Amino acid sequence: MNKQVTANFTALIESTEDLVWSVDLEFRLIAFNHVLQQAFETEFGTVAAVGMSPERLHPAETAEFVVTLYRRALEKGPFRNEFTFAAGRILELSLNPIVVDGGMQGISVLGRDITERKATEERLAAMERALQNSERRYKTAFQTSLDSMIISGLDSGRIVEVNDAFARLMGFTKEEVIGHTAEELNIWVYPQAREGLADVLRRDSSLRDTKTQLRKKSGEIFWGLASASLIEVENATCVLCVMRDISDARAAEDKIWNLAFYDPLTSLPNRRLLMDRLRQALAASTRTPHKRALLVLDLDNFKTLNTTLGQQTGDLLLQEVARRLIFCIRETDTVARLGGDEFAVMLEDLSEVPEEAAAQAGAVAEKILAVIDKPYQLEGHECLSTSCIGITVFGDGRETTNDILQQADIAMYQARAAGANTLRFFAPALQSAVNARAGMEADMRLALKANEFVLFYQPQVDASGLIGAEALIRWKHPRRGLLAPGEFIPLAEETGLILPLGDWVLEAACMQIALWADRKEAADLTIAVNISARQFRQPGFVDRVLEVLKSTGAQARNLKLELTESMLVDNIEDVIAKMNEFKSHGIGFSLDDFGTGYSSLAYLKRLPLDQLKIDRSFVRDILDDAGSRAIAQSVVSLGHAFGLTVIAEGVETGAQRDFLNNLGCHSFQGYFFGRPLPFEEFQKLFPRLVTNVAATAN
Repeated sequence: MNKQVTANFTALIESTEDLVWSVDLEFRLIAFNHVLQQAFETEFGTVAAVGMSPERLHPAETAEFVVTLYRRALEKGPFRNEFTFAAGRILELSLNPIVVDGGMQGISVLGRDITERKATEERLAAMERALQNSERRYKTAFQTSLDSMIISGLDSGRIVEVNDAFARLMGFTKEEVIGHTAEELNIWVYPQAREGLADVLRRDSSLRDTKTQLRKKSGEIFWGLASASLIEVENATCVLCVMRDISDARAAEDKIWNLAFYDPLTSLPNRRLLMDRLRQALAASTRTPHKRALLVLDLDNFKTLNTTLGQQTGDLLLQEVARRLIFCIRETDTVARLGGDEFAVMLEDLSEVPEEAAAQAGAVAEKILAVIDKPYQLEGHECLSTSCIGITVFGDGRETTNDILQQADIAMYQARAAGANTLRFFAPALQSAVNARAGMEADMRLALKANEFVLFYQPQVDASGLIGAEALIRWKHPRRGLLAPGEFIPLAEETGLILPLGDWVLEAACMQIALWADRKEAADLTIAVNISARQFRQPGFVDRVLEVLKSTGAQARNLKLELTESMLVDNIEDVIAKMNEFKSHGIGFSLDDFGTGYSSLAYLKRLPLDQLKIDRSFVRDILDDAGSRAIAQSVVSLGHAFGLTVIAEGVETGAQRDFLNNLGCHSFQGYFFGRPLPFEEFQKLFPRLVTNVAATAN
């Protein structure tokens, strides 16, 4: 071996991280690399050198083993194997005889320390065995658990596996559920509960002890306690849900709750629950301006009935009173029994205005007085009972629950002092307002009979002159004089008197149309009649209008019904159907107060309208307010787009008229053209309006 070859060989064995050495036929070292040198120094404290025999290089027990390996290589040729040496180190040795010119010269050895690799392999093998054992334990626990278990895809919701307990609890076989979703099987009474569970798991990966209602295959509904967590099944993220039937525990909880918060005789909330709801109402009053009211009432002469007919009859009376009270309120309100013959009613979401809220509470109290006053049939006895009611309105955020209850109690004692079957308000001012409202309602009923209402007419014009009028009701009150609609129409709406009142207006307007039919200058005029939502929703309203037209002889083409945007909020399909029926008979429609509400353009396109009306609130500010100008322009543009005429109400100046005219609105109504006038005075305007309006409007 020349020097260059020797140098190359030395460079090669020094560049590797493996142990490299060679021995002659007597097993003495003839070459080695630094890795072997370091290993011997570290492991045995021996400094390797050329010519060293195995006995000098290795400890005695190792030297004997190495010599055995050398001999095997010489006798049987190259081989490789793993061997464990001192200190537990594992070497992978490759021994190859050195043959030069056909003659054996020695042995070369390549050794690789695989101690760490073997340890890692062992750890991995141990982990694999542990996983296999864990999976076997998991499958065993899943199938033998007493709790119902179900595995489903997190996103798909499709069921992957269920255990036997689930099948027993829910009544399904495994074949019936696997591959389907809980929604398809109708398992969750409230499907959003499963969606909410999945959302929580995406965020937190686990969920414990959630109460929910579940449905068995038979349709039986029960309360379940569900816990869930995310698991991986065949590289897919799934939900493991554990469910337990807690119907018995829930029933026990409900029983305890009912005993604590409900009256056992009437099943109404008791004083404790009422106070809790009062506290909630007070907390809510800081977030909403709506007022609330508490009514406290007790029965007149209840003790006498209890004594004469017995406690059992008295209990039956209390139960019947409870049923009648529930009949008088909405679902959002509360009826409670405070004890004995004393009850309470809490009314929610009343008007923001105290006087209006008091009127609403008073109306409910009047209804309660009326229903309690009706006879009772109790075990063959006809019994009579009346009550006294105290009312307090609250919601300014400064009251306490005790204050409210005390105020209602005080008002109730005042009602009792005034006599049976009466009501009183805690606040004298509210009492006066309610009394005034009651008086106004009574006067209005008399006014309908006494024919105290009259129609005024306000002209509607365009560039050609007078085109019609709006019929506006007035009340000739015997004591208060002439009243505008704003003073009595809201009360008519609340009490239902708007129905006979609206019927009267319709009939009076149609009579006027018929009277003008023979006058050349008035034959083509239209009269616009305001129709309330309550009136329009009456089942027989279409037939009633047609009947009035027939009985008065009025032409349908001269009648225009004015609707408001608020009418379009509820049951729009019924509104459209009725309007189309009216249109088929030639009756026109104007949409009043347009722009003040929330009309959907999709609905507006379907409505068989003839006219849009720009509200007076926009006309009033149109010269000074950019928002009013923009809305007015939008109404005009929308009307033109839908092929409708546009009329502006509340026009009081020439400047307003000119501005609207420039926007494209050419029909007007307002004081600039004429105030609302009685029939006789309005007719006097015909010659002037017909000849002069065109000049005025240009």
